[in-house]
Amino acid sequence: MNVVRVLLAEDGNAMAWQLRDLLCQKFEVIGLVQDGMSLVQAARRMRPDVVVTDIAMPQMNGLDAARSLRQQRPGLGVVFITVHAEPQMVSRAMALGTCSYVLKSDAGDDLLQAVSAAMGGVSFVSRSLCGSGRN
Repeated sequence: MNVVRVLLAEDGNAMAWQLRDLLCQKFEVIGLVQDGMSLVQAARRMRPDVVVTDIAMPQMNGLDAARSLRQQRPGLGVVFITVHAEPQMVSRAMALGTCSYVLKSDAGDDLLQAVSAAMGGVSFVSRSLCGSGRN
């Protein structure tokens, strides 16, 4: 089986390295960027299987970056990793199509499963937001 290639976008240095270390337990992290524009550019160049992106980032937010990438690659796996637990933010993210939505506080429990779900074309939402973890 091929290793899943993940591109990570997170503007906080400490959080970026924690997420990278967690993702490396199961996946190949092919890059780490700190803003939405860099995510779009790197994803077009590196062709990851999944992008894991924060929502609130400089230059372009993660929602707009994911929307832009999905226009060119509709099947690209997308995982949002965020502090935003508001239902309207979850709805905005899920409106982009099949994707995963993980709260940073749940990353240790949910992030690896969310990336796997994204690879399988299945939506995933943090357990603390929906109770079961799956939509």
